[in-house]
Amino acid sequence: MKVALLALLGPVGLPELVIIFFILILIFGAKRLSGLGRGLGQAIRGFKEEVDEKPQEPTRPE
Repeated sequence: MKVALLALLGPVGLPELVIIFFILILIFGAKRLSGLGRGLGQAIRGFKEEVDEKPQEPTRPE
């Protein structure tokens, strides 16, 4: 199924990505896309911080 989908779409290169990005700007506007990018960046940063933290040692009740 995956191979058939890739064969249907073909390789996605830089010109295709530029066209997709241009269409997204036309649909959503630059302000909304910049806010979306900022929120995505903050989410990724928060996820990395949580992953990098040392796991806490479980405490045993005495």
